[in-house]
Amino acid sequence: MPRVTLETLPDYARYLIAAAEGAASRYPTIWRVRLPGLELAVHLGHGVLADALSHAFVEAAHDQPEPSTCRIFIAHPGIDGIPEPARWGDAHFTEHGFAKRLAEAGLRGHYFHDLDFWQIYDPQRCVGVQLMASADAFPPWEPGAPVRAFLHWEYAARGMRLTHAGTLGIDGKGILLAGSGGAGKSGTVAAGLLNGLDSVGDDYVLIDLAGGVTARPLFSTLKQDAQGFTRLGLQKRLTAQGPLNWQGKHMFHVDDIAPRPVPAMLDIVALMVPHISGGGASSIMPVSRRDAMIALAPSGIAQMPGERESGFRFFSELTRRLPCFRLSLGTDPAEIAGTIEDVLTRGAR
Repeated sequence: MPRVTLETLPDYARYLIAAAEGAASRYPTIWRVRLPGLELAVHLGHGVLADALSHAFVEAAHDQPEPSTCRIFIAHPGIDGIPEPARWGDAHFTEHGFAKRLAEAGLRGHYFHDLDFWQIYDPQRCVGVQLMASADAFPPWEPGAPVRAFLHWEYAARGMRLTHAGTLGIDGKGILLAGSGGAGKSGTVAAGLLNGLDSVGDDYVLIDLAGGVTARPLFSTLKQDAQGFTRLGLQKRLTAQGPLNWQGKHMFHVDDIAPRPVPAMLDIVALMVPHISGGGASSIMPVSRRDAMIALAPSGIAQMPGERESGFRFFSELTRRLPCFRLSLGTDPAEIAGTIEDVLTRGAR
C-alpha cells in the first residue's frame, strides 16, 4: 500500500481526483440536489450513504439564479478504476500542516487515519473525491451530514461559512444558537419548531455576511438524545423511528415537526448561547463578544477541516455584528419558544 507524505501530498491529491473523474461512467448512480447558489452532483454507489443523501438536505427553490455545479465522487476500490486508499507515511501528522500543504497547491482536504479515509477538493474546478477502503468504510458521523466537508470548502471559497449552530425564527427574522454539545441547542430548536417557530437548521447552517447576517438551510437532519426526545413528546409525533445514531441520539428531519415549509433564508438579528439552568422560566442576559466567540468558533473550526484563519476572522466579524446573549433555558418547551418569539417580535430586553 502506498504511503503519502507532506512532500507527495499534492501529487497524490491530484491523482485521486483524476482517477475518480476517469471512472465517472462506472459509478452506479448520480444523485443531485439544488442548494443555495449550487447544484450538488454526487457520483456514488448504492448503500448507506446513498440513502443518507436522499434525506439529508433541504432543497433550494428553483426560482433562484442559475447555480454552479459541484461534482463529488464517493469512490472505493469496488468501482472499476478506483485505487486502494494510501496511508499516511510521515512520522507526524497535524490537520493544520496537512491543510496548509494542500492550500499551497490550491487544494483542500482531510484525512481520517483510522479508516484511511480521504477527502480532496479542488475549489477552482468545483470537483472533489471521497476515497474509502470499501463502500461502508466511513466515519460514523458521515451519514448525518454527508459530504459536509466539501460544502464547507466550496462555500468558504465564496466568502460564506458552514457554521455549527442552530437557528429559530419567525416572519423571516431569526436567532443563531451556539454552544458545545449538551448546552441545549438541539432541544431548543426542536422546542421552537414544535411551538410554531421556523428553523433553517439545527446542526450546520450556511451563514453569509454580505450585507447583513443571513442563514440559509442545507441539512434537514435534527437530533435529540433519549431524555430530550421524551421530554418534548417526540415519540408521539414520530411513529416511524429509525436506529439511534453513533452518539446514541434519535435522528429525524425538520419537515417531521416544522409548522411550515423551511424558509429559504432567515435574517439573523441576535446570537444566543443556550444554557440549561434548571429554573422554571427562561431568561435572557447580555453576554460578552468573547464568551459568544468561545461558544461559536471552536466547534465550528474543529468540525470543518481547513480554513482555520478565515474561520476565526469570519466568526469574529459575526459576533461583532450581532448582539450576543446568554439564554438560560427553563423546563417548559412552550415557554422557551415563547421567550425566543418575544425576542424576535419585540426585541431583547
